[in-house]
Amino acid sequence: MSWLKRRKQHLDNTSLKYGVGLVTYTDPTGQIAEQFKTVRTNIQFSSVDRDLHSVLFTSSEPSEGKSTVSNNMAVTWADQGSKVVLVDADMRRPTVHKSFNVSNRAGLTNYLSGHLTLDDIIQPTIVENLSVITSGPVPPNPAELLDSERFKTLMRQLQAEYDLVVLDSPPVNTVTDSQLLAAQVDGTILVVPQGIADKNGVRRAKQLLETVHANILGAIMNRVTATKSEGYYGGSYYGGYYGGYYGTDKK
Repeated sequence: MSWLKRRKQHLDNTSLKYGVGLVTYTDPTGQIAEQFKTVRTNIQFSSVDRDLHSVLFTSSEPSEGKSTVSNNMAVTWADQGSKVVLVDADMRRPTVHKSFNVSNRAGLTNYLSGHLTLDDIIQPTIVENLSVITSGPVPPNPAELLDSERFKTLMRQLQAEYDLVVLDSPPVNTVTDSQLLAAQVDGTILVVPQGIADKNGVRRAKQLLETVHANILGAIMNRVTATKSEGYYGGSYYGGYYGGYYGTDKK
């Protein structure tokens, strides 16, 4: 096994066991938290011509940081004063319940299978203005549940009740879940770890999302170092673990 594969496997196992780091909550004035605020602003500007009530975060492959980015972005939006709900739509490998230290006994799966109501599955968090819907028990048919009328009803209800719905979804190239979800949200963002993501894999993910007419807002480059970032930022270092936000070319 290559170093890269071992590194990815370690990150995957760690996030599944402990959740992801909520640096925007634990160190809200730090450099990395400031980067998330910059990303938030750039996303808002990129969607200025349309209302953004729901946004999906995904990646091309597993262990590329999409849960860390989506969870911290949800915190950042909530800190701005928006009423936000974070939905763990990665029902195969969920992490949101670990990250926010809430129960996963009842979640998205229970609602979509018709066993619980929306009020039964929404949970408050330690972050003001931020609620979460965990994944619930791992179902045998995640794609079917996410492509159901009940999920569409859920999205309508959440968008009526919250300012923003943030979805943490599975990687695009591994399962069809993210394609199904991307077709139902206002915007989709790809998380691309510099030096880890495969260029062809990212290109394939973009093509798969375009197949379902997803509104791809852009990409967030994470795991950026000072040395790596010089070629991308013209010598100006954004700093920290997360890089900049890159909007898509609409031409």
